[in-house]
Amino acid sequence: MPFIPHTQEDVAAMLASIGAQSIEDLFDEIPADLKCGGLEGVPAGEPEMAVTRLMHERAAQDGFYLNFIGAGAYEHHIPAAVWQIVTRGEYYSAYTPYQAEASQGTLQLIYEYQTMMTRLTGLDVSNASLYDGASGLAEAVLMAVRAAKNGSRRVLVPGTLHPRYRAVTQAVVKNQNIELVELPFDPASGITLLDALKSYEGQPSAALVIAQPNFFGALEAVDPLTDWAHANGMFAIAVVNPLSLALLKAPGQWGGAGADICVGDGQPLGVPLASGGPYFGFMTCKQALARQMPGRIVGRTVDRDGKSGFVLTLQAREQHIRRAKATSNICSNQGLLVTAATIHMSLLGAEGLKRVALASHANTKVLIEKLCAIPGVTRAFNAPFFHEAVLRVGSESGEVLRALRAQGILGGYALGHDFPGMEDAILVCATETKTGSDLDRYAQQLERILSRRREAPPCAYKS
Repeated sequence: MPFIPHTQEDVAAMLASIGAQSIEDLFDEIPADLKCGGLEGVPAGEPEMAVTRLMHERAAQDGFYLNFIGAGAYEHHIPAAVWQIVTRGEYYSAYTPYQAEASQGTLQLIYEYQTMMTRLTGLDVSNASLYDGASGLAEAVLMAVRAAKNGSRRVLVPGTLHPRYRAVTQAVVKNQNIELVELPFDPASGITLLDALKSYEGQPSAALVIAQPNFFGALEAVDPLTDWAHANGMFAIAVVNPLSLALLKAPGQWGGAGADICVGDGQPLGVPLASGGPYFGFMTCKQALARQMPGRIVGRTVDRDGKSGFVLTLQAREQHIRRAKATSNICSNQGLLVTAATIHMSLLGAEGLKRVALASHANTKVLIEKLCAIPGVTRAFNAPFFHEAVLRVGSESGEVLRALRAQGILGGYALGHDFPGMEDAILVCATETKTGSDLDRYAQQLERILSRRREAPPCAYKS
């Protein structure tokens, strides 16, 4: 609500209409000793103009930065119409569609979202959504272990997977005796070593996780990885950036038979950067695994009069009551964010998504060329990339990024904390929102910072 419309006269008239002396009378059933009284630390009310100024001042304290950080959260242009529609009352306040007959609009929107996600990923079935991409991967691992015919509780995970995805999945599955085995990556290309899979041939594993693009932004050899998983009796779990699928092969087309499960974070599809969330996870899979899927699935049918209608065709009620034995303990979907993604994809269409993806790739390619022209800056890996790549800057990356931040530039993600030996490496990203002058500004400031570090005399130390 942008403002509170009720005057004191309005409040008095409403109280008189219901026979109450004050608003406090409406809560007289609450014992006095349970009421908290005043709220300490909350200042007195201010006029609208003063409050607006205060909020602008607080927001300005965050600063305004030129952003080149990706690492799973991407700055894309979102058409104004998306959130103008999403924040309408009928979307903004819609709740879980338990009663299909009273929730046709919500169910239709989820159905349209599911249709779009299956077409984007090339798989048969989509659920309504999950909390985020990381929890989506954890659910995919649980699905694969439940469905694995070889009874294995081991899942092979690439070292190029997003570190937060790996941590969340480990937290979810570790107490269920599921083992995550990390696969090494090639230090030259930054992609999973196919030779590293040989030691697992003939050994039962439930699934192989394949990230595309991987955390380094590099494009994995998805076809041989998928075929290898299937040849060794494993499911192939795809972890993808949905925007990249406007250009890259859909997971359902990987290898000879396609990936079995696909998950990822839907944030690039109309969800703004907002201090870390909220985001939403998507999940699609082959028809054979549909009953292992967590959450709910909306279907379309006709009533006895031949009119179209939407219903919950699959919702494992056991997930609400069986606790550790449940198919999943995730019972809700991120409805508002799914609404935004659906509207965003509808407005852009397949061609619009492709243009965004192409522009993002082109900007990143130009940025990498500009930065690698700076003495001491090199690409860490030689594999093709989508719209992120890793650079080595010849200095401790955290210090370089702090210097860039002082110039109003968020220069990327420092990899040293998550990947020992990469203390001088920065993961950089450029999307369609960046202009040529933005790229030039980054390159100029990075060159200035690195040249000053090279010219600075070594610190004399005396014991």
